[in-house]
Amino acid sequence: MSKLDKEEKEILKVFEMGKLKKSKSIKKQIEQHKAIAEATFKKDARINIRLSSRDLRSLQARALKEGIPYQTLVSSVLHKYVEGQLIDKMANK
Repeated sequence: MSKLDKEEKEILKVFEMGKLKKSKSIKKQIEQHKAIAEATFKKDARINIRLSSRDLRSLQARALKEGIPYQTLVSSVLHKYVEGQLIDKMANK
């Protein structure tokens, strides 16, 4: 199991104790979450970049290994980076 943060541990504890209760506005909340997710992952902009053919081949191989298109892999990596989920090792030197 992956490491849980403090909030996740608290949720898990309450769940295991059987004290979680359904929200009274569950349908409304589900619709709100769907709208947020759609807005978050909406791809409405294009970019063109130049890469070395070696890097492109490596990206394509990695994507093939993951079972996804290489453009999806690139988009995912960029998204994770801007969200602070990937750390630039060079920036810390």
